[in-house]
Parts: sequence; C-alpha cells; structure tokens
Amino acid sequence: MFSSFLNTSIIKRAREQGRLHVNLVDIRDYARNKHRSVDDYPFGGGPGMVMMAEPIFLAVESLLPQEGAERPPVILMSPQGEVFNQELAAELSREKHLILICGHYEGVDERVRQFLVSREISIGDYVLTGGELPAMVVIDAVTRLLPGVLGDPVGALEDSFAMGLLEYPQYTRPRSFRGMEVPEVLLSGNHEKIRQWRRRQALERTWRRRPDLLAKLSLSPEDRRLLDEIIKNSRENSGKTY
Repeated sequence: MFSSFLNTSIIKRAREQGRLHVNLVDIRDYARNKHRSVDDYPFGGGPGMVMMAEPIFLAVESLLPQEGAERPPVILMSPQGEVFNQELAAELSREKHLILICGHYEGVDERVRQFLVSREISIGDYVLTGGELPAMVVIDAVTRLLPGVLGDPVGALEDSFAMGLLEYPQYTRPRSFRGMEVPEVLLSGNHEKIRQWRRRQALERTWRRRPDLLAKLSLSPEDRRLLDEIIKNSRENSGKTY
C-alpha cells in the first residue's frame, strides 16, 4: 500500500533529497509461528481477530535506539486516539524519529497500548480497514512541514488550518471563464488590498463553514472588525439573526 504513496509528488522528492526517510517494517517478520500469523481469537469471545502483542513488541524493539539514547515517540494509529490536526502535525514534525504502528483486524492486544506506545492518533471518527491510510495521512502532513520540503515555505503557512482559518479562495488563468470573473482586487497589484481581501475571505469562509475554529483563535483588532462587518452584512442580506 505504501509503495505508490512514497514514490509520488512531494513525498518522493523529500525522500530523494534526504529530508525524509521511511523504513517499512513488516510485523509478520517477527511472528513466532510457521504460518507467520500475527493475529488470534480474542479472549472472552467475540467477532474478528486481534493482533498479538509479541510480534508488535519485537518489531518496535528492533527499531529502538541503544539504551540511554532518546526514545522516539511510538504512535499507534487508532480510532481511540487523539484526533490528528495541524497543530499535532507541527509538533510531530519537530521530532527526529517517529515510529507508527498500523493496527488491523478488531484491534491490537491491550498490552501494546499499556506498555509499548507513547500516544495514539486518530484521523477521524470513522472506521477503516487498517492503520495504513491514517499513517500515510500523518506522514504526508508532517513531511510538508519539514524544512526545505516545499519550494515555497509560505505556502505551508497559508494552507487551511495552518493559520487557524480555512484558506481564502484561489484563482488562476484565464481571467474570465464562461462569464465567471476573477475578483478585480486580485488584479490590482495593490498588495495591501489583496492581503486584506484574502484575510476577510478566510475569516468569512471559516465563520460560515467552521465557526468552531474561530472560537479557538486569538483574533487581532483588525480581524474582529472584519468579522463584525461580515456578520453585519450577512444579517442585512438574509434578514436572519445569527
């Protein structure tokens, strides 16, 4: 599952430049039975299979540094974990090494959670077949924040969520398409007016689509003024009370 992901676009370039190293470890290589099975029936009964503790412990321990060296975060991709977001991606991007465990089946033996992993991460409140896709999401989001990975480092700072707001609208050529025009301010060459327009658009888009994000932000006086104007205009145009 990882081969195409690791050899495409930004992730591929980051690896070729030596800014990212990904070591794939097959947990089955650490199975202690002739069938290389890493799962078994759950004690107490119930549907499905559970990943066994021993092969996971052995696989992770093979990656840990010598005693006395700093232990990297050992992360279990799990629907029970803290929800992944941009802030967490930034935190993880400052780590030198990360170990990601991809769960499968009905889950993993609880002793993995209790005695091996340092944190659990979820990418959302839904069920997936395994932890591979969530691990790719984490790798992608973290890689974008590594120094030198993006050609324009400002781009990462202006992405949705990076500045706490949804991103402002973007346009490119042609200027006119089927009667739909690019906003005139973006063609004005006035950088301050463009900055103000983009900030206003980001605030309005966030207010309409993700108001929960605004509650977490420390807004500047200019932001509050713009937001007040947005809310006032919306009330006047719709006649509704917000």
